[in-house]
Parts: sequence; C-alpha cells; structure tokens
Amino acid sequence: MKIVAIGKNYVNSTEELTTISKDGPLIIFTKPESSLVQNNEDVPFPTFTNDLRYEVELVLKIGKKGKNISEQEAHSYIESIAVGIDYTAKDILNTYRAIKGPWDLAKGFDGAAPISSFKAISNFPDLGNINFDLKINDTQVQIGNTGLIITNFATIIAFISKYMTLEPGDLIFTGTPASGTGQIHKGDHLQASIEGDLLLDFKML
Repeated sequence: MKIVAIGKNYVNSTEELTTISKDGPLIIFTKPESSLVQNNEDVPFPTFTNDLRYEVELVLKIGKKGKNISEQEAHSYIESIAVGIDYTAKDILNTYRAIKGPWDLAKGFDGAAPISSFKAISNFPDLGNINFDLKINDTQVQIGNTGLIITNFATIIAFISKYMTLEPGDLIFTGTPASGTGQIHKGDHLQASIEGDLLLDFKML
C-alpha cells in the first residue's frame, strides 16, 4: 500500500478558480505506510521538531487496480473517503528546502498521517460538493469544500496513474483548504469531520 499526497490544491473562493492556472504539473509527494495512525489513536509529538504544522484533508481509498486511468473512469476507482491530517515538520522541511533536498523526513515520519475510518463512496452523491472541517481544542481552524478544489479527484487519479499503478488500498491525500493551517502543540485535541460527521478524534501526547 502506498500513500500519495497533493500539495497546494485549494483556493479560498470560486472567483479564484476562474483565474488560477491548472496547466502546471501537480505537486506530488508520498508518505510511508508507517506514517499512518488509525482508530483514533493518540499521536506522540515528534521529538525532532519544534514546529509541527497541521493540514486537514480528504483521503481517497482506491478500490481496484488501474494504470493510465482516464478522467471519465476515475471515480469508479474510489472505494471510500476518510478525513486525515497531513503533518509537516516545518523546521525540517525548511532545512531540506535550503539544500533543494527531498521532503521525506519532514512529511513521512511516524505519526505524520492520522486518518479516520472510511465512508463508502455511495455516501457522496456529489464529489464536487463535500464539506469537511477541523477543530483544535474546540475551536474551528479549517473549513473546506471540494467546490474550491483546483485539481479534482478524477484528474488527480488520472495524473497519478500515468506514473504509478494504483492498487486496492492505496490512499490519496487530496489537499488542504487554502486557509487555516497552523502550528500544533503537545496536548492539542484534534477533531475532524465530513459533512458534520465527526470521524477523526485524537490528542497529541
């Protein structure tokens, strides 16, 4: 199983969608399976960073094997959807950006990808209008809707499958809302929902 993630994939308003270019390559990175945290288990704060950042994202689970998938067929490859957190050790990221190095250590450490249980794709009649959000310590910090996505699910799946064969169980983090990302601290309580349904609920230890 592989975890693929998309960077910079949301805008703040529909007006921005009409002006933003969609012609450039997608920003793609991967996380190892060991970065996953499931079943609402609490997450140990990593000892090697002083600047941990959160991003709430919808996560697609692939249900069947596919290569060079067309955008027209792409939605049939989505089995289910979860909500997750893409953690970044920002200080580590800055160190490696300075030497034009890879992001692996900043994005792929143990605990860098907490995810909720999955809801079947049949629960989402309109993939272009899914609401999701994140609260930290009972304060809402991020609100997202897939109507503000730059590269939609179908295009993401088609693009990735040109380079990597997608297989059952593969996960795709689809990007975070354009506003509200920030720093996380020990003791913080994170709660993420899809369409008002609380699915992800854990603390940083």
